[in-house]
Amino acid sequence: MGKNIIPIILCGGSGSRLWPLSRQSFPKQFLELSENKKSLLQNTALRINDLKNVVDPILICNEEHRFLAAEQMREINIKPSSIILEPIGRNTGPAIALAALKALANEDNPIMIVLSSDHAIRDEQKFLEIVELGISFALEEKIVTFGVVPNKPETGYGYIKSINPFVLNHIKGENIEKFIEKPDLASAKKFIKDRRFTWNSGIFMFQAQTVIDEMNKFCPDIVNLCTKSLDNSSNDLDFQRIGKEFFKKCPNVSFDVSIMEKTNKGIVLPLDAQWSDVGSWQSVWETANKNNEGNTIIGKVLQEDTKNSYLRSEKRLLVSIGLRDIIAIETSDAILISEKSKSQKVKYIVNQLKDKNIMEGQKHNRIYRPWGYYESLAEDLRWQVKLIKVKPEEKLSLQMHHHRSEHWIIVKGTAKVEIEKNIDILTENQSIYIPLGSKHRLTNPGKIPLILIEVQSGSYVGEDDIVRFEDIYGRINK
Repeated sequence: MGKNIIPIILCGGSGSRLWPLSRQSFPKQFLELSENKKSLLQNTALRINDLKNVVDPILICNEEHRFLAAEQMREINIKPSSIILEPIGRNTGPAIALAALKALANEDNPIMIVLSSDHAIRDEQKFLEIVELGISFALEEKIVTFGVVPNKPETGYGYIKSINPFVLNHIKGENIEKFIEKPDLASAKKFIKDRRFTWNSGIFMFQAQTVIDEMNKFCPDIVNLCTKSLDNSSNDLDFQRIGKEFFKKCPNVSFDVSIMEKTNKGIVLPLDAQWSDVGSWQSVWETANKNNEGNTIIGKVLQEDTKNSYLRSEKRLLVSIGLRDIIAIETSDAILISEKSKSQKVKYIVNQLKDKNIMEGQKHNRIYRPWGYYESLAEDLRWQVKLIKVKPEEKLSLQMHHHRSEHWIIVKGTAKVEIEKNIDILTENQSIYIPLGSKHRLTNPGKIPLILIEVQSGSYVGEDDIVRFEDIYGRINK
C-alpha cells in the first residue's frame, strides 16, 4: 500500500479579473463556469478524487470566504480534513508551509499535491496520468512542479526553463534551469519555439518532510512563524484559526521565490491537458463549449449575426446583433461589454471602482451567509427590500437593530420567528413585524428552502447595524 496523498487546495484569491461575475465578496473560484454546473473549487477537488491513495483535502482559506468554501465542499460530499483560515494573505510560501506542518502532525510524511482552486483543466485523464508520474519523483525526495506545454506566446504567465528539452511522446522529469517572470511578447514568441520552456502552473507535488527540510534550509523564519501560528490556533466549527500575531510576521513571498528558485531538488514535468488559469473572460471563452458560430451562450440570450463571442445573462434578456469577438456579461447590478482581446483590462476597471468607492466593484447584490443568502432588490437612504433564502434546518443569529424595523413576508417554506420571548410559525403568504430594538431570530425548521421578502425601514439600513447575542456560526463580536 502506497503513501497517502493529501490535496492542498489554495482558495484565498480575490478574483477581480472575472468581474462583474466575480467580486471580492464572491471570487472566481466559487463561480460555476463549466458545463457540469460545478464551481472551479469543486472541480479542483473532484479532479483528483479518483487518484489512488488520495485522502481528504486541506483547504487554505481566508476569513471572509470560509463558509462559501465549506458549503461548496459539502455540496460535493467532500469533507476537508482541515480548513485553515489565514488571518491575512501572505502568498503561497507561508500557505504551503502551514499545510505541510499540518500534514506532518496528522500523518507519517505523506505526499502532498498543491492545487490552486481557480484553474480549469479540460483533459482530466491526461492530468491524472502526469500526476501519477509525479508521485515517483516525490518519493525520491524531489519537489515536482508541473509546467504547462504552451500553445501560444502568452505574456500573462510566468515560464519555467528546464535544462533539457521535453519529448512529449517520452515524458520524463527534467531539472529546472530557472524561473522567468511574465515576459514581453517578443520573449514569449521565442520561448514557445524552444521545448525547454513551459508555463508555470503553480501546481506542486512533494513529500511533506522534503519541503519542510528545504524551507528550514532556505527560509527557516517561515517554518518557525507558521509552527507558532499553528501552536496558537483555535478550532471554530469546521475551521482552524491560526495565531494572527505570528502569521502576520511571515514574509509575503511565493513558493517559487522562497523554495523553487533556490532548491536543487526541483523537477518539472510537462502538462499537456488543456490547462487554464481562467485569468480573463477571453480564457473563459477559450475553454468553454461553443456553437457553430464560435459563440458561448449562457442564460437568457438572443443573438443574430454574432460570432466568436461570450454572451452571458444572469437576470435580464441580453440581445446581440452583428458583433464579433465580444465579451458581454449581464448581472443584476452591472454590465460588462469588452473586446475579447482586451478583457484582461477588467482588473484596472475594478481598481477604479474601488478607488471611487463604488460598491459594485467589490460586492454583489447577492451576499452569501452560512445559513443561505440575501439579495438586495431595491433601496433608498431610509428603506431597503431584500429577498432572503434560508437553507433547511438553518437559523440566523439572535440579533437586534438600533436604527431599523423590519417586515417579513413568507414566500415559500416555513419560518420559525422568535421576537423577544414570543415564537410564531409562519407559512406562505403570512407576514410579521419586528419592531426597532427587538431581539429576534429567524429559523427554517423545514426540509425545503425558506424564501421570504424583508422590508427594512428606519434612519439607517446598513449591514453593520446588527448586534448579535447568539450565533451557531460563531460570528458574535466579529
